[in-house]
Amino acid sequence: MKQAFFKILSQACIAKDVMKMVLGGDTSEIRVSGGFVNIKIDGLFLRRPISVCDYDDNTLTLIYKIVGKGTEALAKMEAGTELDLLVGLGNGYDLSKSGDAPLLIGGGVGVPPLYKLARQLIAMGKRVSVVLGFNSKCDVFYEDEFRALGAEVRVTTADGSYGTKGFVTDAMGDIDYTYFYTCGPEPMLKAVHKATKTSGQMSFEERMGCGFGACMGCSCKTLTGYKRICKEGPVMEKEEILW
Repeated sequence: MKQAFFKILSQACIAKDVMKMVLGGDTSEIRVSGGFVNIKIDGLFLRRPISVCDYDDNTLTLIYKIVGKGTEALAKMEAGTELDLLVGLGNGYDLSKSGDAPLLIGGGVGVPPLYKLARQLIAMGKRVSVVLGFNSKCDVFYEDEFRALGAEVRVTTADGSYGTKGFVTDAMGDIDYTYFYTCGPEPMLKAVHKATKTSGQMSFEERMGCGFGACMGCSCKTLTGYKRICKEGPVMEKEEILW
């Protein structure tokens, strides 16, 4: 973990209440896909955790949904604004277990951390399939970006206004995959846990106090003992999860 200062390079709305922010700064401490950053926002006591969508040597891409005071304030910030971030947080996904044909499953704002993962896996020569789940057509984002990487992409919407009507589990039954990676709301993760036929890794969304394991506020019980979502997680193995 490292404190670092980034400047907003650009920010735009890419779906209903969903913002894409590109930051410029030192990303050397960000080494895994599936990790997150913690952003300090003036006037608010707790930092806001945002998953990392993508990064290179000098830029960091974050995608977040406007859901409260913190993200509302973040969405109003303009290019050139400096932000205080804690970077290099979270354990991230383990790419070594993917096999030849990994399946990536994302729901809503659980989609962003899968983008960097997909890019890395495709660069390794893997055949990547992606299932993205949203509530409605107006919520869909990054479908084209995943396709541009070379992934096979399927989209589901709960109301049937776009793609397959239903949930992510309704679109993954006939996909041939060797391993899976997923991120999304807990009801989706429970359904994926039950529906998947291989081992995999699941990234959990959780309210965090500190973001680096000091406050113990995001602890959960697993088969191997209590783990902190922000420190030993947010990624956990399918087999260790207790529902």
